Amino acid sequence: MDPLDEPSREKLIFYLTVPLSSIIILSNLFIIVGIACNRQLHNTPNYFFLSLLVADLCTGITLPFIPRMALDRQLDFKHCLVMYIFPNFLFLSFLFNLVMVHYERYLCIVSPLHHSQFWVHRCFPLALLTVWLPPLLYASLPAFGWNNWVEPNANKSSNPNKMQSTVGNSSKVDEVCTYKQVFPKAFIYLEVCGLVLPAMLSIMGMTGRVLWIAHKQLQNICKLHRAVDRLQQQQPTDHEQQLNLRYAKCVAAVSLTFLVCWVPYIIYQLMSVTALQSGVSLPSSSLYIIMSCTGIGSMAIIPLILGLANKQYTEPIRRVIHKLRNRWRGGQNNRDITL
Repeated sequence: MDPLDEPSREKLIFYLTVPLSSIIILSNLFIIVGIACNRQLHNTPNYFFLSLLVADLCTGITLPFIPRMALDRQLDFKHCLVMYIFPNFLFLSFLFNLVMVHYERYLCIVSPLHHSQFWVHRCFPLALLTVWLPPLLYASLPAFGWNNWVEPNANKSSNPNKMQSTVGNSSKVDEVCTYKQVFPKAFIYLEVCGLVLPAMLSIMGMTGRVLWIAHKQLQNICKLHRAVDRLQQQQPTDHEQQLNLRYAKCVAAVSLTFLVCWVPYIIYQLMSVTALQSGVSLPSSSLYIIMSCTGIGSMAIIPLILGLANKQYTEPIRRVIHKLRNRWRGGQNNRDITL
């Protein structure tokens, strides 16, 4: 697509991220209130999921600012660090929380009788610390010196002949802030290849393993049903077909979630790494802006799919909505009777 000027880029980012961010924020608040109001959900697995929802909520708040990280800004060094470090920390913490939730549920399925003995349940504060502290430490590395920031004053002192020509626009030069000054190439490569990619592969691996276990258990259940039908000399029932249909729906839901939530983010990462290697400036491209907004936004939808699919999380809110609807209908009926 054709490159866009700065006002057009700002408008495109606004129209893409603000509606998506609003949906993510409201949906997370909806599920958080549902978990907080239901005392039966106050246990370790749901505490991990609640931590994921908080991280997803923060990601939704910072979503309009993440695509702007590829744009140049007029900021000093301290504000420039905050602008880039804080959204990066929130996204990494969201990714770590997502891995932890999948890992905890994976342990419950693989070892249903002994999952409470694993360190994730026995040392819950430590497990919760591992999903927030490492992202904070890694994202803060540019603040501790791992950056490409060059003071403009140093460049001026090394070029005395050009000092007079740059005095008029020195204030503008001092305030230019780009992601290349904050994040070195090694930092970006390490984050993508050492943190993001292993996290994605681990989630996909655990999901595939769970589907394989479910398939094996389904086969065993079907064999038992056939054996019982043979002993009782009965005709085969449609229960086996229902189980296969339910498993097929589960596989289709997982595949659709992967296509909708993961594929846009993978394409966005490939475009970013390719642009970084070739030195091409893609932030001015409307395609790159669209993929960055939809890629991060689609990742943030994953906890919402997990939360809204669980009726226990949404039961308190649905009760409140049901009561309000009944009161509204009752008020309308009273008005009709009065008329």
